[in-house]
Amino acid sequence: MKLKKLPIGIQTFSEIREDDYVYIDKTGLAYELLQSYKYAFLSRPRRFGKSLFLDTLRNIFEGNKHFFTGLAIENQWGWEVSYPVIRVSFASGKIESRAQLDQSLLRILKQNQQDLDIQCEELDSVAGCFEELIRKAHAKYNQKVVVLVDEYDKPILDNINYTAVAQEIRDGLVNFYSVIKGSDEFLRFAFLTGVSKFTKTSIFSGLNNITDISLDEEFGDICGYSQHDIDTTFKPYLEGVDRDKLKEWYNGYNFLGSKMYNPFDILKFIAKNHKYANYWFESGTPTFLIELIKKQNYFLPNLANLRVDEKLLNSFDIDNLDLEVILYQSGYLTIDSVTQDEDEDIVYTLVVPNREVKTSLNKHIITALYQDDSLRAKPLSRALREQNPEDFKQALFSIFASIPYNNYTNNNIKNYEGFYASVIYVYLQSLGLNIIGEDVTSQGRIDLTIIMEQAIYIFEFKVDHLGQFSGQHSANALQQIKEKRYADKYRDAQKPIYLIGIHFDTQQKNISQFEWEKV
Repeated sequence: MKLKKLPIGIQTFSEIREDDYVYIDKTGLAYELLQSYKYAFLSRPRRFGKSLFLDTLRNIFEGNKHFFTGLAIENQWGWEVSYPVIRVSFASGKIESRAQLDQSLLRILKQNQQDLDIQCEELDSVAGCFEELIRKAHAKYNQKVVVLVDEYDKPILDNINYTAVAQEIRDGLVNFYSVIKGSDEFLRFAFLTGVSKFTKTSIFSGLNNITDISLDEEFGDICGYSQHDIDTTFKPYLEGVDRDKLKEWYNGYNFLGSKMYNPFDILKFIAKNHKYANYWFESGTPTFLIELIKKQNYFLPNLANLRVDEKLLNSFDIDNLDLEVILYQSGYLTIDSVTQDEDEDIVYTLVVPNREVKTSLNKHIITALYQDDSLRAKPLSRALREQNPEDFKQALFSIFASIPYNNYTNNNIKNYEGFYASVIYVYLQSLGLNIIGEDVTSQGRIDLTIIMEQAIYIFEFKVDHLGQFSGQHSANALQQIKEKRYADKYRDAQKPIYLIGIHFDTQQKNISQFEWEKV
């Protein structure tokens, strides 16, 4: 049987259907969305299929029934009615000023005028032209208008390192999007997609009637591939592939529906003859994240098991950038579980979604922050697999000795335990190991736990100030592990448990004491 072609990089619904590409049917969810809301917003990481879904909606509203033969919506939608559709996309190109934004929007509106065979008189005013286009489209076609906006936030994200420019562009977008709210009587439906969810007080101030479906369980599978898709539609393409390994590498994104795969990863994995590689990560490097990690001296082990509230997930703000929010909304963290605390507040536990993101993100951090190609991490892995703490010590000593001197100048980062723990964490994470940072026990918090097939490793870190601050050495790290009985949590695992206490010297900027015991 001849297999259908893979739609790598194709975001045009009609092309996929006409040229017989693989298509995962999302039209049932599209129908539910159109029945439920008039104004909706969807946030998903890049390359998750947002543009394709938006184009699917366009074809539904334009009444192109012939593209939907055999799909879930075919016999549900009223195809006899078609609606005028205004499409806005910032997916291509880069906008670097408010003036460029306004020019881009006027070009987009001009293209829509041509598509709808409408001539606007407001040629110099973005908001004026947009409002006029909506009104005239409604009058000409005697139907309410549909507005579809793709990558609504990209002009801001492209300038997020330049706060003043980002703020100007944000104001320009608010000016544009507020037209949607003011045109309610002429609109049938409006849908915006993007990576980030800005606070209500910023870009969404003009769109307070919009419903965010990003974490609605009903629409959790609206973008991406589910395990069911892998086991059915993609089954002929994945003969001989270890499903557990595939899942470890690329599955794990959770939007409160099924655990999802990024489509780009799966399509590239198949096209590259089942070669495991960092396809999604390498399609866009997180330079800005690295700068934020540096600026905030962020305690990286927090990323292994991060707890945040609902407000934090929805609080992307140009004026107050939060690393956890950016990591979550851009796809480097995802939801692991949802619980309610003692005050009945919703709490989300965030984790790195899969091996691809875990290894590639941490390798990128190592290269950017410590100017290392991450090859020094290999001996760490070997030492842990072979249960050789002394070799682990030597490998760790080599890593700290190699960190450039300028990482310590003009700051007091070397005096903080978090710096040393962060270095160890990113090197181990770059190997794809199962790591728990700030591991909670009944007696306290373990600084770092590594769970391997061969053994379990429990780490405690201390920074010795050698009298510079406290007048004495720090309390003994290994002794603390034993006194607080940290190993008790893992005694049922039936594996060797290694207790490792490490002290760091702020003068030498390296290990001053390394003690271990096997339980």
